[in-house]
Amino acid sequence: MKAMFYDAFEKAPEIRNLPDPEPTFGGVVIKVGATGLCRSDWHGWMGHDPDIRLPHVPGHELAGKIVATGKGVMRFKVGDRVTVPFVSGCGHCAECHSGNQQVCPNQFQPGFTHWGSFAEYVAIDYADTNLVHLPDEIDDATAASLGCRFATSFRAVADQARTGPGDWVAVHGCGGVGLSAIMIATALGANAIGIDLAEDKLALARQCGAVATINAGSVADVVEAVREITKGGAHVSIDALGHPVTCFNSIKNLRRRGRHVQIGLMLGEHATPKIPMAQVIGHELQIYGSHGMQAWRYDAMLAMLTTGKMKPQQLIARRISLEAAVPALMTLDTSETPGISVITAF
Repeated sequence: MKAMFYDAFEKAPEIRNLPDPEPTFGGVVIKVGATGLCRSDWHGWMGHDPDIRLPHVPGHELAGKIVATGKGVMRFKVGDRVTVPFVSGCGHCAECHSGNQQVCPNQFQPGFTHWGSFAEYVAIDYADTNLVHLPDEIDDATAASLGCRFATSFRAVADQARTGPGDWVAVHGCGGVGLSAIMIATALGANAIGIDLAEDKLALARQCGAVATINAGSVADVVEAVREITKGGAHVSIDALGHPVTCFNSIKNLRRRGRHVQIGLMLGEHATPKIPMAQVIGHELQIYGSHGMQAWRYDAMLAMLTTGKMKPQQLIARRISLEAAVPALMTLDTSETPGISVITAF
């Protein structure tokens, strides 16, 4: 198979011909129809993720068709169109039995714990626990865009933050994660505020449903700007970027008993950010992480897509080749281009 490959962190990846994967007893092999480029892939390439063992094939947002199954797979067959959460559970531990596969201690993560989907084929383990059948109405590129950013945002906004109609939701960072969070919050009847440094991203945030936007480079104080718009602070605030400044502001701009959800990864030198702990205590703020979404929760999200309540395909800005994904991956930390890139040509 053709795949993107690197054997050292921060070294330019190469496109190579590698052995085709084989399914495990409980796994499948998927012919990749589309796979998304995500900032998490850049973190992995930089060496920020301890799960990655070199040499490596990245890629964790994927959709495609099953071409081989292990003997133990019962719920899926060759020819099925599927996607998979980027955090997949083992199906046997206490967390999986409680329905929380997204925090399984034995989790399988394509593109991190194992070789991923920047390739013509990818092997996925624990198939019966984690694969999701795709409706015919959802194409591979749209399904791939759900795998990390949109699904993680859905769990963050709907489940972790318990967002309801009329809530004010501040979203710090209007990249793929942030724009997804804005679209989901809007679909749930909330009032979303998009916050970013780039006007083109803020314009896209408004297209996704944001009722207000804040250019963080043009206001004296982001927190005060949010408080003014919301008349006292956000009910829910999302750090969709993963930076000490956005994390601090997201907590600081909450009203009393507000909920902060951290989606953006805080790795490397950003792993221990400063937060306003006195306010967390005095205002009884609630702080949550959000790490993917369980396969069994996809039904609710997919139903909102097929009925037109959410249109994540609007976030796909570029459909690119595997070769073009090499420079795109290497510059994900500095890219100012709005929207999502999806690899659709192998």
